[in-house]
Amino acid sequence: MDFEERKLTIDDFSLLKVVGKGSYGTVMLARKDDTDEVLAIKMLEKSDLKKRRQEVHIMSERTILETIDHPFIVSLRYAFQNSEKLYFCLEFCPGGELFYHLQRVESFNEEVARFYSAQMILALEHLHKHNVIYRDLKPENVLINTDGYIKLTDFGLAKENIVTDKDAQSFCGTPEYLAPEILLRKGHGKPVDWWSLGSIIYEMIVGLPPFYQNDDKDKLFKDIKYGEPEYPEEMSPACKDLLQGLFKKDPGERLGGSKSNADEIKSHPWYSQVDWEIIKEKKIIPPFKPDLDSDDDTKYIDSEFTDMLPIDSAADGAVLDSGSLTWKDFSFDSNKMMTD
Repeated sequence: MDFEERKLTIDDFSLLKVVGKGSYGTVMLARKDDTDEVLAIKMLEKSDLKKRRQEVHIMSERTILETIDHPFIVSLRYAFQNSEKLYFCLEFCPGGELFYHLQRVESFNEEVARFYSAQMILALEHLHKHNVIYRDLKPENVLINTDGYIKLTDFGLAKENIVTDKDAQSFCGTPEYLAPEILLRKGHGKPVDWWSLGSIIYEMIVGLPPFYQNDDKDKLFKDIKYGEPEYPEEMSPACKDLLQGLFKKDPGERLGGSKSNADEIKSHPWYSQVDWEIIKEKKIIPPFKPDLDSDDDTKYIDSEFTDMLPIDSAADGAVLDSGSLTWKDFSFDSNKMMTD
């Protein structure tokens, strides 16, 4: 076998630290031995994905990550598999989650919230132009890169081929950020992302999501469907007006819900001082830039994860054959555009 045909395995990487863990699997910081590049590797167990019927979602995530190229969306460098697991190798954003920084300071001022949300708008606009909805915008999925600008990550709930406001049917997402039409199960489309944008802007400024309930999910869902959030007196009139537009219950009336999509939001008075091209070109000094000691510095990653041992353990339960048609075409190399 010559070099061109050799496929990647986890043995081609040195595992450094755990940087994330959830119901989906584990994310580890790793260094690729031959190139020295530092990457975040998301590891998923095939048996678990089959049990939870997530095969289609994962292949959709893999396709979206390969095809979508944007400065504010995390890029896929490699994807490979073995008989037990799938591995997504993504660029590492050492600034950590927006959630981590928000927790430390409780809330941002409107200028900082505007800076970060402007990048989210450009990323969502790009996805929508490709008829992709994200469906999981929340502070945990917004990463800060070395330059202080953001990257959206985790496309496990994203869906392709969304043209109308009824094309998606699944009940999915994080409860606090769900749009009313998802809860009403009447079909949904691109406007769900603008509702979530409103939720994250509100949270950045106020410190909690707009309809936050500690444990009462029924009350949360009722408030999302029929209630209105409370706006602090110190919030600017323009910001309040923007949020009220993003929190319209009817997706057709929601800011961004018309055919003009993101342009409606970008032209709102709250963003009147934003030069969208300058944001996209990253020519504004960010409010925070990670102070890093090395390319694998994890000081901005929660120690709950980094204290874990970085071991790629064997998967539990029954495994699928790596040659299964389900995972055909999963492998990817951004340098070679290689698939198997």
